[in-house]
Amino acid sequence: MPDLLHISASPRGEDSQSLRLAATFLSTYRTIHPDAEVEEWDLWDGSLPAFGPAAARAKMTVFGGGTPQGEQAAAWEAAKAAFARFDAADRILFSVPMWNTGVPYILKQFVDVVSQPGLVFGVDAVTGYEGLLAGRGKRAAVVYTSAVWGPGLGPEFGTDFQAPFFTGWLNWTGIDDVTEIRFHPTLTGDADELGRIAHEAARDAAKTF
Repeated sequence: MPDLLHISASPRGEDSQSLRLAATFLSTYRTIHPDAEVEEWDLWDGSLPAFGPAAARAKMTVFGGGTPQGEQAAAWEAAKAAFARFDAADRILFSVPMWNTGVPYILKQFVDVVSQPGLVFGVDAVTGYEGLLAGRGKRAAVVYTSAVWGPGLGPEFGTDFQAPFFTGWLNWTGIDDVTEIRFHPTLTGDADELGRIAHEAARDAAKTF
């Protein structure tokens, strides 16, 4: 069981600002916790299962109280394995660049794969959704980056559907201890100074994570 799981939604490698900030966070975390086991999960590495017709039918079968069979069963087991990998760590760091005002599609795929009844959520006809990860001491840190959109800019520079969606999803699962690390230099901002501030924020967040 890893002490910290880093889930990356950026495919840009060393050119990725979100991964650079994650590297700063992880370096600080490892300095403070030299014996900690840190696992890396690159969502682009092919290990994330698809969530297609069989998986969708399996989800609804389970939701209705049934047991998936055949190809549904295989899709359900793959989804449970992905959830188990996500659930294994109590400390999770996400690298999330902004794509088209939202999140990379691979991260939405991750959300759809692991968000399963009986694993991430329950539903009651009267009280609604229940986040099943609540009360288990889980914490998340999320690196949010963008190049065009930035706080205070008008809609002609885009809209932030990135953090409201993803932090909102984490809260929905029951993880309410979420630290956001942001870098939004925009097209005309002082990228060097804002980068310095963002990396300092990453180091500070890691010290108490």
